Amino acid sequence: MHVDEVNTNVSLVLRLLTTQFPQWANLPIQPVQSAGTDNAIYRLGANMAVRLPRYPGSTRSIDKEHHWLPKLAPYLPLSIPVLLALGAPGEGYPFRWSILKWIEGENVIIDCIADPRQAAVDMAQFITALQQIDTTGAPLATDNNLRGIGLVNRDTNTRKAIAALHGMIDTDAAIRVWETALEALEWEQAPVWFHGDLLPGNVLFKQGRLNAVIDFGGMGVGDPACDLMIAWGLFKGESWNIFREALAVDDATWVRGRGHALSQAVIFIPYYLETNPVGVGNARRMISEVLADYKHDA
Repeated sequence: MHVDEVNTNVSLVLRLLTTQFPQWANLPIQPVQSAGTDNAIYRLGANMAVRLPRYPGSTRSIDKEHHWLPKLAPYLPLSIPVLLALGAPGEGYPFRWSILKWIEGENVIIDCIADPRQAAVDMAQFITALQQIDTTGAPLATDNNLRGIGLVNRDTNTRKAIAALHGMIDTDAAIRVWETALEALEWEQAPVWFHGDLLPGNVLFKQGRLNAVIDFGGMGVGDPACDLMIAWGLFKGESWNIFREALAVDDATWVRGRGHALSQAVIFIPYYLETNPVGVGNARRMISEVLADYKHDA
């Protein structure tokens, strides 16, 4: 999926385990099919997973997650990753890597959620709980991932991506959505925790119920509007309304969240069009929901 992506396979994982964590080297290793763009995942035995960054830009999250996730977990109503060990570069693999507890669950789309209303409430409760956690010493939002900061920082790339989708989406409507989001009042309250990449691929359901949120590499403290992307990525109709009401966010934050959703989706599609059909499908659906929501508001 990336020009600078490093190839991984079961043989590499076995060699890394043998040299660095031999106590786990005799466990079965299975590649996990995923639409994730930053890490290759391998199931290790029944209860663990090995996560290998795919390219240099995806390595920066490891230390941050290792430090902060244990601090956040006690305050959150859903499961989040538990890191068991950190691996070093080796066996021809150039990055640090991690071993985590396996979390049961699967990615779903709205039509496959057993109780969308309950899922909407559960997601809103997760976001609310995250925002209420003490931010002392927390990593501030930065220009690295353009989440948690003003949308203006995404303006050039978003407009370029919208133009690249001419003929695939209603680009005129997309520009109107984007410009409305840019005009919304900025976050003026104290910075709060955000996940930073709250998309369907980072949400796991178990037996029809929302069970876990994963991949916190983009987390930080700042404007939480970016976490509202999940509204247009996972919900629709009644569940969408329940999610918005449960969060009780102000209108400006909601409009900025819609801008984040649009920006993420339009930038994703041209980059991954030929390499990540599942992710592209999710992005197309998000754009459709965003444009419908904007039309309704207008």
